[in-house]
Amino acid sequence: MYGRQSFFSGIPQAVKGLLIINAGMFLITELLIITNNIDLKRMLGLYYFDSKMFQPYQIVTHMFMHGNFMHLFFNMYALWLFGQVIERVWGPKKFVIYYFITGFGALILHSLVKYFEYRSLISGLPPDAIEYIKTEGMNVLASGKNYTDSTLGELNIFLNYSYTVGASGAVMGLLIAFGMLFPNIELQIIFIPIPIKAKYFVIGYAVIEMIWGISNIPGDNIAHFAHLGGMLFGFILVKIWGKGKGPKSHFYKEY
Repeated sequence: MYGRQSFFSGIPQAVKGLLIINAGMFLITELLIITNNIDLKRMLGLYYFDSKMFQPYQIVTHMFMHGNFMHLFFNMYALWLFGQVIERVWGPKKFVIYYFITGFGALILHSLVKYFEYRSLISGLPPDAIEYIKTEGMNVLASGKNYTDSTLGELNIFLNYSYTVGASGAVMGLLIAFGMLFPNIELQIIFIPIPIKAKYFVIGYAVIEMIWGISNIPGDNIAHFAHLGGMLFGFILVKIWGKGKGPKSHFYKEY
């Protein structure tokens, strides 16, 4: 006889914990919006570091917040799909270290891109105008208005309204780790009619993210450079951990 097993019973420890925390935070956020009109995303999402809305804890908390259900679903699906395989190879401690390093790596590259965007916005503006937007811009937005001057209005949105949420950077780190650990495993992707080897999927995904990030398509609210940051730091970390291992090492597996 076989006992009934839950969905989580076969999932390794660290991945299971991350799935529960992310799903739990999403449910709490939705409940607070419905019951008390409190949006945790605006408290725990990551604002630009020079914004009055920025708090140091957001560096961590933004990784456990998601914009909507589909955002959560695709990130958690990728975490479940790739993460449990990687955790079984590395163990929970090494997996968690990797997950957060790639998440912070995503933050670093994303913040660097946002820095250049910010410098472009404030170029030519007097310091007192910039400081006024930092201190009073949120009150203007709260009233349902914004500055008529396009530059001031855009700067106000940048500092006091725009924030980053999601585990995508760390998830992209898992994706590239999977592609490096199991390069020849064939993946059946929903939107691709034929199986594709993991290494080609990862390379193709990185190229697409780079194109989208450089294109800066209006209305695109996806942090493409955060994705690339997670992949970049993941690539570096896997290379460091695999340094000195020979071609027959178990670290890189061929299938």
